[in-house]
Amino acid sequence: MKKSFSLSVHEEIENTEKRTDKKRAFVRECFLKGGIISNPSRTYHLEFTVDEKNAQKLTEILFFFGLHPKKIARGGQFVIYLKEAEEIADVLKIIRADKSLLAFEEIRVEKDIANNINRKVNFETANINKTVGAAQFQIEAIQFIARHAGLSVLSKPLEAVARLRLKNENLSLTEIGEMLEPPISKSGVNHRLRKICKIAQSLKGEKE
Repeated sequence: MKKSFSLSVHEEIENTEKRTDKKRAFVRECFLKGGIISNPSRTYHLEFTVDEKNAQKLTEILFFFGLHPKKIARGGQFVIYLKEAEEIADVLKIIRADKSLLAFEEIRVEKDIANNINRKVNFETANINKTVGAAQFQIEAIQFIARHAGLSVLSKPLEAVARLRLKNENLSLTEIGEMLEPPISKSGVNHRLRKICKIAQSLKGEKE
């Protein structure tokens, strides 16, 4: 009985592999007859153009392999398509298009690296613009106080920060904090500059 059981399990595995190979062959045949894959450097898109009967079968097989294809009618036929990079790569694996898969993955990696660099550059640019804008607002507030009341109206800690900011417009808050005696943290400098800006706003209100 044990030998018979082992044999049946082996046969079942073989049969499953054969059925899977047939499914792969069907997907490959559909792709060769009516498959298109876009340039991945521009967009991710793979589609099969098939008749109604094969559309249903192809959809079921792609679901069998864990994919999530979409289907639309076009010109009397059906288009089965995928737009996710991972799933397109899986189709290339299914049909064993090894060279195409390698080329696809190389372009995909390059595209992901370029996108990550662009995101970082955009993030850093936004932070720089935000920092520059905040510094300009602080400088204008300090200059307004200097013109209309004199920096001496500020408390000694606020006056020290105000004078450093005017003389060093491009310094970061951390660098300004390190120049003070005694040095203070970035948040401490920011807190003092906020107070200075509020004082400037109050003076503007009085002038108006």
